Amino acid sequence: MNLSSHSPFSSKASQLLSWGHWFTFANIGLVLLITLSYLAADKAPTTTLGWLYMLVTWLSHTSFITFCVFVLSIFPLSLIFPYPRHIRGMAACVATLGITVLSVDAFVYFQLGYHLNIQALPEILSLFWKTISSSPAVNSLIVLAMIAAILGFELIVGNHAWRHLERLKGYAFPKFASTILVTCFASSHIMHIWADANSYFDITMQDNVLPLSYPTTAKTLLARHELLDMQKYNQARSLNVGPNEVSYHPPASLSSCPAQNAPVNLYIVKTLSEQTEASLLQLGWHRSEQLLVPTLTEDFRFNLLYGLPAYYKQPLMENRTPPVWSSRLSLSVSGLPKFDYIGATTNADIRVSYHEQDPVFSEQSPPLMLIVEPNSSDTITTTRFYTNIKAFEGYSELFQISDVLTTIMADHFQCGTLAAASTLGNNIATDTLNEGVNYSRGVLVAYKKDRITLIAQDGSYKQLSAKEGFTLDQKLDVPFLIQSIKRLKQFNRAPAAK
Repeated sequence: MNLSSHSPFSSKASQLLSWGHWFTFANIGLVLLITLSYLAADKAPTTTLGWLYMLVTWLSHTSFITFCVFVLSIFPLSLIFPYPRHIRGMAACVATLGITVLSVDAFVYFQLGYHLNIQALPEILSLFWKTISSSPAVNSLIVLAMIAAILGFELIVGNHAWRHLERLKGYAFPKFASTILVTCFASSHIMHIWADANSYFDITMQDNVLPLSYPTTAKTLLARHELLDMQKYNQARSLNVGPNEVSYHPPASLSSCPAQNAPVNLYIVKTLSEQTEASLLQLGWHRSEQLLVPTLTEDFRFNLLYGLPAYYKQPLMENRTPPVWSSRLSLSVSGLPKFDYIGATTNADIRVSYHEQDPVFSEQSPPLMLIVEPNSSDTITTTRFYTNIKAFEGYSELFQISDVLTTIMADHFQCGTLAAASTLGNNIATDTLNEGVNYSRGVLVAYKKDRITLIAQDGSYKQLSAKEGFTLDQKLDVPFLIQSIKRLKQFNRAPAAK
């Protein structure tokens, strides 16, 4: 085949390649606009260096990905099939597909905090379904209009660049822009290498913000959500970084609760004799050893009383603030000195008490649950409980201590709205998602079915089997952890302006 400079084939291929560069530049501009949504979805950097890194990474990484799509798709097509009209049409379709996928990924990231991936496919499909089903006709039209607008943009840009190609060749813009983008690309990688080596989290916390960028690690995940103790991570650094402040902002209003059912007694017992356990089983009480609890006594009791992770323990206990739900369902506490500000009454809806030895009960006992206080040196453990409360009967899967109060409120007292608005537990009587989050001893605890993930403040982590206790050698489920952190911090938000 003749590929000399005078060959028609070579001439067309050369023109198509020149056209392809201008077509790619136009798409880089569109992609830069779309990727601004990724930057808006996360917390802004707090330092000048962090802002500079965000800017150069946004320019270089976005441009690089767009150019790679051109090299892998339009470029080979231009060499193999150098027919301008067909190439322009195919390029418009390829670009429309790519921009559409990017827009979908940006939407998912803005809503859920992670990119498109197989692990989180159920959650992503659920998001799409909720979005479309809220107004099927309108939302479907919006989606179709956006795709049509993208395709129209690609066709107009492609045709305009081809018709004015000779004039565009005279511009010096490509060389100038290419120099800036290459400089930004090199600078962003150099800055990231330095930041990773020096634990500069204002830069490394931006990992995985843009699509197809650095993978998220446990350290960067905690840093992004302000759960990383940088002093513990690097004692040698002279950073004055104290504990992250946590504040508790309950809902502005809570729904009323009928509270017509019999009061519920929750007994925390230090030990339970074999004779008592046998008696409970003879009475037909439900027994389980799959109650996930923190081993720190104060955290364990806080989880039970408030239905919240110990992440909120300091502001609530320091201010001696009773559980917000207790304004609708009365609460009585006895035998727990650090929670004496809640008070003890005889006619409360939910009564929590501590017993050193076996408590007194009978076959006619009102709704009652006995929870054996944990005794372990680990951060978390599973403990056993006995109950005659119907909502827990037959449930043998893993669940955590904050789920106890949520389930009692939602199922026994029929106060599901109150439980959802004031606690972070699950109603195990109806919820199908067997997952949850807690925070104890500075460790983030997230579980999903049998897998428990523990991430310490220094960024180290381990994953365990809940039933067997052995260590799991698996990759971090980053989308699930992001969801867990967002749920953990649900009440740690500034109150809405009135």
